[in-house]
Amino acid sequence: MKKQIGIICLAVVLIGSLSYILIRRHHQAPVVRDYEQIAADTLHVVTEYNLVDYYLSGDTIAGVQYELINFIEQRSGLPVSISLEQNLETCMEKLENETYDVIARSIPITNEHSERLAFTTPITRNKQVLVQRQQTDENDSLFIDNQIQLANRTVFVPENSPAILRLKNLSEEIAEQIHIGQISNYAAEQLIYMVSSGKIDYAVVDRELALKNLEQFSNINIDTDITFTQLQAWAVRKNAPILLDSLNVWITNYFSLPLHRKK
Repeated sequence: MKKQIGIICLAVVLIGSLSYILIRRHHQAPVVRDYEQIAADTLHVVTEYNLVDYYLSGDTIAGVQYELINFIEQRSGLPVSISLEQNLETCMEKLENETYDVIARSIPITNEHSERLAFTTPITRNKQVLVQRQQTDENDSLFIDNQIQLANRTVFVPENSPAILRLKNLSEEIAEQIHIGQISNYAAEQLIYMVSSGKIDYAVVDRELALKNLEQFSNINIDTDITFTQLQAWAVRKNAPILLDSLNVWITNYFSLPLHRKK
């Protein structure tokens, strides 16, 4: 009888231990994709195709973001996969679900973005400007030379553009409605073309990108600022601190080189 009781007690202990292990495993947090997991796999980077960040020049790829990505690949030894997405919100969603590890584009460092993203050390300074056609006798009534004149006008931006928040705040500041048109599947560069061709009257894009397109679209004007100068950076998931620290080291090293020093 004692032997039978001992066997029963042992079975109870084993079942309890097994149950504890299974419960513990069930409640354990999922493995976070940080530097260790990425180093055993591939660093998935997403950027935007335009004449500043990433573009084809003859038979080669060029662009400020591409050059920095290429430097990090060489310096870190990590295999890097580059994807192209125009929509920032899509980039953020795919970052959060671990399709991408890094958003390598010039994202304004704002409180709103900081709620979802962890930013690297700033990569550039930029501002957003109004793109419109140069003033002529024919379009004199359309030409805008100060932000107050945006009242009751329609300004176009890419869908989910960072400029949307600034335009809404500007509307509050001038106490007049600024209508915001969001165009899906179109990047800022395509909006510049639409302004130049007369399909739309106004768009808001990054100044550096607008400057890069001035030679191609000589009839556009970008003299009216929409924002103050902003710090812009890359972004990673908030739960990837080791990757963030590593990127900051590589970015700092990149800009310490004489060729790339920030002005």
